[in-house]
Amino acid sequence: MTTDAEILGKDSLDAVRKCIATGELRPKSELLRFVVGPDQTLAFDVAGKLPGRGIWVSANKEALTLATKKNLFSRSAKEQVKVPDNLVEFVENVLLKRVISLLGLSRKSGGAVTGSTKVKDWTTSERARILFQASDGSPREKSKIRLWGDGKTFECLARHELGAAFGREFAVHAALDAGGLASRVIEEATRLEGFRPTAPDGRMKG
Repeated sequence: MTTDAEILGKDSLDAVRKCIATGELRPKSELLRFVVGPDQTLAFDVAGKLPGRGIWVSANKEALTLATKKNLFSRSAKEQVKVPDNLVEFVENVLLKRVISLLGLSRKSGGAVTGSTKVKDWTTSERARILFQASDGSPREKSKIRLWGDGKTFECLARHELGAAFGREFAVHAALDAGGLASRVIEEATRLEGFRPTAPDGRMKG
């Protein structure tokens, strides 16, 4: 039988893990890592640095909900695991705080701006590589700003959340350049997107 290592190659296999909910092999950047503590309590390892054997779940609400309801953490750990109440909401909140923190650090280092005029300047000059549009912002207003060339657009933050990253009451647009924390912002915002799917009009569902 052909093994995963033979299909992917050792180096590729080192960079992927299997989701306990779906059984899919995915890059670690698309997964959530959990570990079981000494007291058998499940801990969300948002930074991927906690000691212990990792238990991996695809970074979306459906997979994590399934893993919780089907007791898959205990099955994977081969022991009874204490799963915290409201785990899905807790993980979403941790990811949200992480994205806001990274945006704030990017702003302080000069790698991010907000405000329609500044953001439009960055996008039209192709300096921007990441664009955030508030999920509850005006569709008409958001349609006036788009990335040119390669880049990634996110709508996983509400106006007050995006504003919090820039020390404002609210914000509708934000842009980041390709330097500094850009890759980490993309990774964390992509994981947060899995908990905040958007409808065709760009607004977050639910």
